[in-house]
Amino acid sequence: MIISQKKEFIFTDKPTPNCHASTVLPLDNGSVLAAWFAGTEEGKDDVDIMTCVRTDKGWQKPVRISADPNIPHWNPVLFQKQNGEIILFFKVGKKISEWQTYFCLSDDGISWSAPQELVPGDTSDGRGPVKNKPIRLSDGRVLAPASDERNKHWCAFVDISDDDCKTWRRIKNICTPSFFKFYVPMIQPTLWESEKGHVHMLTRTRVGKIYRSDSFDNGETWCKAYSTKMPNNNSGIDLVRVDDGRLFLVCNPVSEDWGARTPLELFVSTDNGKSFSKVLCLEDKKGEFSYPAITVKNNTLHITYTYNREYIVYWQVEIK
Repeated sequence: MIISQKKEFIFTDKPTPNCHASTVLPLDNGSVLAAWFAGTEEGKDDVDIMTCVRTDKGWQKPVRISADPNIPHWNPVLFQKQNGEIILFFKVGKKISEWQTYFCLSDDGISWSAPQELVPGDTSDGRGPVKNKPIRLSDGRVLAPASDERNKHWCAFVDISDDDCKTWRRIKNICTPSFFKFYVPMIQPTLWESEKGHVHMLTRTRVGKIYRSDSFDNGETWCKAYSTKMPNNNSGIDLVRVDDGRLFLVCNPVSEDWGARTPLELFVSTDNGKSFSKVLCLEDKKGEFSYPAITVKNNTLHITYTYNREYIVYWQVEIK
């Protein structure tokens, strides 16, 4: 299944003491773009967004992006519009429950437009993607995997754009089991389309398992979320579907709320997410290896993740 694999650190001389929450996007010219948030510590006022391009000469010098130098930045997400333009989403706010989503545009991943609010004036805990990449459905619609952490409740939802990321329409929160007033705290979905109009999500939870929900009307409505067999340590996950229908998932397979963020492993599913088997161990040492991002281009998986909150690691995995 794996033809070749290569692991790199995006930087070795740390531009900041702390970094986290990377995102990755292979570009049409053969280069690769990555982004993450960086500063003295997560949630501090000096935390901004860093972007970096990998060319045939290696990773270039990171570029800093800031919508406000006095407010923490969080969770960048990269996506490519139909016209080839790159859009970078990110959160800005003193607290997660108060953040708003901003975006910048670029043609090359190096020079960026000035940051703008994604949904001007919206105060509903951030719109658009919260951690993982949007997906473009077969009919052109863009779905952004989102979540809401206000009032100490964790709820997943989807933001819909029918004009290639210009405007957004939020759907209702995904329902979870509700017997005896029990609900499953869920955030940071990852999405895929299995066939036309059939869309699915896996989510991070606080109950030791990855949960799933399904939609059969292009993301308009979703079934009540249900448990999968995949463990979850209340940390980020990400998934991508390749052309032959296989799903590749990166996560920490640990069944404990706030459990260890190691090991970090790559899994594959050949049955549309009903079951997964391990393909590759990315990290198994003691430490924190977390918040993976994964995407695919030309039979090559591109993976990034946090390495002990000090570095960002990039893997290039060619598959057959």
